[in-house]
This record gives sequence, C-alpha cells and structure tokens, in this order.
Amino acid sequence: MITPDPTANRRTDPIAIVGAGLSGLACAQTLAEAGHCVHVFDKSRGPSGRMSTRRSSDGDMEWQCDHGAQYFMAHDAEFRRAVLDWQQAGAAQVWQGRIGMHDGRDFAAQDCLFDRFVGLPRMTSPAAYMVQSMQMRPQPVRFQWQTTIQPLTSADAGPDGWLLHSPEHGTEPCRYQSVLVAVPAPQAAPLVAAVAPEAALLSRSALMQPCWSVMVRCPRPVPLPVDGCIIEHGPLRWIARDSSKPGRSGPETWLLHAGHHWSEAHLEDDAASVAATLLEAFAQLGGPDPASVQATAHRWRYADTATPLNVGAWWDAATGLGMCGDWMHSGSVEGAWLSGRTLARHVHTALHTHAD
Repeated sequence: MITPDPTANRRTDPIAIVGAGLSGLACAQTLAEAGHCVHVFDKSRGPSGRMSTRRSSDGDMEWQCDHGAQYFMAHDAEFRRAVLDWQQAGAAQVWQGRIGMHDGRDFAAQDCLFDRFVGLPRMTSPAAYMVQSMQMRPQPVRFQWQTTIQPLTSADAGPDGWLLHSPEHGTEPCRYQSVLVAVPAPQAAPLVAAVAPEAALLSRSALMQPCWSVMVRCPRPVPLPVDGCIIEHGPLRWIARDSSKPGRSGPETWLLHAGHHWSEAHLEDDAASVAATLLEAFAQLGGPDPASVQATAHRWRYADTATPLNVGAWWDAATGLGMCGDWMHSGSVEGAWLSGRTLARHVHTALHTHAD
C-alpha cells in the first residue's frame, strides 16, 4: 500500500495506462489510491486481458467458459490480501476441483499445498470488481474501451507531457505526464521502440508462446476422474471441467488448451481443424464423441512467457515511460498484479520527488 500523498493535487496532468489486464488494473488502482489522476486505455470492450471468459449461446442454451487463465494462486502477502478482498466482495473463490496429471497411460491425482482461486462467477470477475471500485473513488479512474493506442513517436513528447493517438478517436485531448504500457511483450515493443529503444529491446527478450483453446459444451456429464488435468503427451497440455468451478451454471463445459509447441506449429490453421484435432485428443482420454458436442476455438498469440524476465517492472523517470506485465515478473496471474504494483510505486516515488 502506498500512503496517499497530500501533495497529489499539485499534479494535475493524468497518467496514462495502456492495457486493462490485471497488471494494468493493479497499477491504476495503486496510483489512484495514492491520489493520482489515471486514464486507462484498452483495445477490448472491457477489462481482464487473459483472465478471460467467453459467454455465448447455442440456440436457447446459454454457456460460459474460462478460456484464458484457468486459476491463480496467492503466495505473496500483499496479493493474498487483495484476493481476500475479492473473496469478501464475491468476486473470487477457491476451486475445490480434482486436479491431476495424465502420463499417456492413466490419470493420477496431483497434490497442491496452495489453494487454487478462480473468479466468481467467471474469471473476468476480479478485473470487473477492480474497475467498479476505481470508478467509485472520489476522483474516478477513467476507462476508455475499444481504443488502440498507436506507437509513440518523438513528436508526441513535449515539455508538458505525452500525446496519445488512436485510429478510433484520433488525438487524445490532454497530455499525460507518464505513459505506462501494460500489454504482452510483443505488443509493448512497437509501442515504445521509437522513443525508448532499451525498453523495446527488453520487451523483445521476453519470448511469449501461443496457445489454442477449445471451449466444449457437452450434452451430458463427462465421466472422467478429474476436473482439471495436465496432459503430458499429444497435442493437449491441459483440460478442465469449467462447469466444476464455483458459481458456474449452464451445461457441462470443458476447456482444452493445446501445448505451446503444437500451437506454434498450427498457429495459422483454421479454427475448425484445430477444434477437430483437440476434440479427438480429448476423446482418446475418455472425453465425449466429438460429433456429440458443440465446440468453439480461440487462438491466443501471446498466452504466456517461456522464461519470465523476473525484473518486476521497467521505469524511466526521465521520459515518464514505464512497462509492466506478467512477462516482466514471474509469468503468473500473481506476477501480473505484483508487476503493476511495482511500476506504480516507481512512478509515485518519481513524481512525489519531482513535486517536492
């Protein structure tokens, strides 16, 4: 927690955050709690990034499925307090699902010393709760959705701060004293390359991996002895009975994640052929006949980081530019949140020193 700064009203120019995944939201929340004016931009229709849930219908049947991050753990004391807040607000809960592994021959239970948390009633719920909390502050954080921020150039920098541009809205009407980038590494690099080559180089050093996801709606319960399982062979690397998570309703729903190497090799395949292959692999594990289910495939180009950088965050006080994200920390949901908090502290310290 950053102690609110009584001099914050001297800093009238807002801080821009590009990206409303968990790292961007944690950064925004921390800065807002310290008294800063914050504007958040995201190209999507709402928050959460890869803590994502698809909601749709098959005819009259409504369904939902978490097709990005499947669960998260809380090791850090600060993050545990945040998760407890989410739990008390009804936005998260422990998933008591049976988790296992499959070695190519059989299922085996997997022990875990830490709770696995999920959003309630969907994985997007913690992000939605954070946005709602920030919008209820005396000085609300401003969120602008469906806005794609264009790469920064030297012409955007001036003594009064940074200008931002988007193809959807043109030039933003105000200047920003700081621009903080909270997006996957391959998207961060082109945003800052022209004005911060060292930041772009750092971003390019983080190898992010793709993942194909298939959301499966089943006509009846699938008789497998697990609710989540790591697969050690074939095209799959993870399967989960999404409908076993707390607060879920609707039909029996499963999520299939392909392995990174398989996803890389089939990155440009069409969704139908990907779904067919992964459904057949699921059937070989004891899943339903592919002909009996409804399935939807989603391609994540930047699912997670092969080797997270473990640097926390990047900040340059001279230019007022910063970056955060799970790829800069430990690669996990918790790492995304901690990276956002770390960057917010760097920014607050720099601006507080400048104000003094």
